[in-house]
Amino acid sequence: MAGKLSAPHPELWAGVECTVNRVGDNYFDQLERSGHAHRASDLDRFASLGIKTLRYPVLWERVAPDGIARADWSWPDQRLGRLEQLGITPIVGLVHHGSGPRGTSLLDPSFPLLLAEYAGQVARRYPHLSWYTPVNEPLTTARFSGLYGHWYPHAREPRAFARALLHQCRGVVLAMERIREINPNARLVQTDDLGKVFSTRLLAYQARFENERRWLTYDLLCGRVRPGHPLWKYLRFEAAVPSEELQFFRDHPCPPDTIGANYYLTSERLIDERLSLYPPSTHGGNGRHAYADVEAVRLRPEGLVGPRELLREAWDRYHIPLAVTEVHNGCTREEQLRWFQEVWEAASALKQEGVDVQAVTIWALLGAFDWNSLVTRAEGHYEPGAFDLRAPEPRPTALAAMARELASGSRPSHPVLDMPGWWRRSKRLLYPHILKGRSLRPSLPPATARGLLITGATGTLGQAFARRCEVRGLAYHLLTRAEMDIADEHSVQAALALHGGWAVVNAAGYVRVDEAEHDRARCFRENTLGPAVLARICAERGLRLLTFSSDLVFDGKTREPYDEGSEPSPLNVYGQSKAAAEHAVLDANPAALVIRTSAFFGPWDEHNFVTRCIRALESGGTWTAADDAVVSPTYVPDLVDASLDLLIDGEPGICHLANQGRVTWAELARLAATKAGLDPTRILGCAQQELGLAAARPVYSALQSRRALVMPCLEHALTRYLQESGFAPRRLSDRPVDPELLEA
Repeated sequence: MAGKLSAPHPELWAGVECTVNRVGDNYFDQLERSGHAHRASDLDRFASLGIKTLRYPVLWERVAPDGIARADWSWPDQRLGRLEQLGITPIVGLVHHGSGPRGTSLLDPSFPLLLAEYAGQVARRYPHLSWYTPVNEPLTTARFSGLYGHWYPHAREPRAFARALLHQCRGVVLAMERIREINPNARLVQTDDLGKVFSTRLLAYQARFENERRWLTYDLLCGRVRPGHPLWKYLRFEAAVPSEELQFFRDHPCPPDTIGANYYLTSERLIDERLSLYPPSTHGGNGRHAYADVEAVRLRPEGLVGPRELLREAWDRYHIPLAVTEVHNGCTREEQLRWFQEVWEAASALKQEGVDVQAVTIWALLGAFDWNSLVTRAEGHYEPGAFDLRAPEPRPTALAAMARELASGSRPSHPVLDMPGWWRRSKRLLYPHILKGRSLRPSLPPATARGLLITGATGTLGQAFARRCEVRGLAYHLLTRAEMDIADEHSVQAALALHGGWAVVNAAGYVRVDEAEHDRARCFRENTLGPAVLARICAERGLRLLTFSSDLVFDGKTREPYDEGSEPSPLNVYGQSKAAAEHAVLDANPAALVIRTSAFFGPWDEHNFVTRCIRALESGGTWTAADDAVVSPTYVPDLVDASLDLLIDGEPGICHLANQGRVTWAELARLAATKAGLDPTRILGCAQQELGLAAARPVYSALQSRRALVMPCLEHALTRYLQESGFAPRRLSDRPVDPELLEA
């Protein structure tokens, strides 16, 4: 049960990922990508979490892309008006990793004045607004745009970096002056990344430089950059900044009212000159030494310094109120919860020690797109947040439930929080050289950790769940039938009493479709009675239940993919047992999650269709498959991960999970063969009825979902399957498959 939070504790803020960055002539707009630009109903979703303060965009590039005179205020008029009705205070962002409309850039000397003009217009139109972030993360944006060349104007030298940073910071000063002419009480929440750099002895000078540079946004705004500042000589001589430009900040100090620290698992870095120890993608340098730049969490046996110590550093340096203004982890659901919990606890501990930590911000409420490439490409890589957009309407995740708990003053209670995040486990260390001469204890589940009970210890699915739980740091017990017979009430009660746990994953069952025609009693015992017993007992004990059904509950008479609302009409005994189980489970336990899926293949099972096909072709043989039966193949690791996420989110009812793409069995075999560099012409097609199968099967059983489009595409899944299975690694083809083979 959740208890009350200790007092005092920070407020809970939230934010929408709203980056509008420019790459060449292209603008990448997160508000468009997420659909929030056209979905005002999101604001009511945010309010349902109990959020009272929201980082929210009124972005220059969106409102006035063609100049202030042609600004379109209709969008912020509507959105800010609704926030006021909902009782939510916005922290208004004007530029978020952007470089302004096309007529300017971060290197344009007029950028600060143009931004200030826009800020003044915002303040005049919305005089009641009091919290502003005119420019999000000036230092980070200057590095990406002026030093590393990722974003427009794609410069790569210290002078461009310094100009970009100073223009943004001058823009903040001038913008706040204009805003305060309208609202003298307006407050500046200035954000930037709160990181730290570690190094080898040789590169200690570079680490010292970067650890001073991380404060430049705040030092400039506070008027601290003057002769004697650690970076004065760098700015004056290497970056060629005229002294009068630095004097401007001493003459116009604009200290933040709140320092907004954005902190990520990748914010702490380690640099090492031993390039051969690291992949080429990490290699870089400073012109004096070449070195690898790697996430410190992957290299330091002692782990992260962490948010508590880094926030204290900021407090000790400035004694200005703090807020953690972005907390996000693009990872599996339980790791998102663990990361937010860790940052929240760090901020709460500091608050109780007297450090003025105002808030912790649940960031990317709607998730984020393509940050794995630093938003330099539009590849559709999506990281969910408190809401998952891979559904007809944004679907609240476990992170949303955590937000509601915190907003109501309750301590988060999800059982996955019993285990540490991956950044606290020994398997996070990726580079063997750091372990020489060291012996690290393996990370074991705490004795008090509540776990999953997984049935089907000898089956493909049960073993896959155990593997993924190991990777994801989820405590579990994998149970044999002798340890828990799911169709025996006394056995189930005894196992639950012995092992405890918070949820049951039923991966057991009778899977021999053809033999079921002559073994009906056993099939129904394992596939119908067992899940029904589990459902009733889990409901009585308040445990969550995840169980599985099949596409074979359908008769195939349609030629449109089946969704969760489609009526079952099975053709065989196996399908009948699964359809009966669905009804029995949800009748006894409406909170249970029933996953319908189809046509397993995976790297840990020698007996699935794809593996047997590849084995036959590698040995020089042929392979025969139905070319008239359409299915939705399902990659088992993807199925398990998606199922665990939905279970952790607390989703009830029936959900369809299969990789995106509909193919015949013969097409699936040819796709796999092509990907493996084998001859697809040795796949022989035939009618399904010619295969001599005892059980009737639908000729069309493709699945689609109205609820959760969380599975990757089939082609991508096949590529990963072949890589992870070790099939013909030197012959793997990365060329795209003929799109006509994949029905969208």
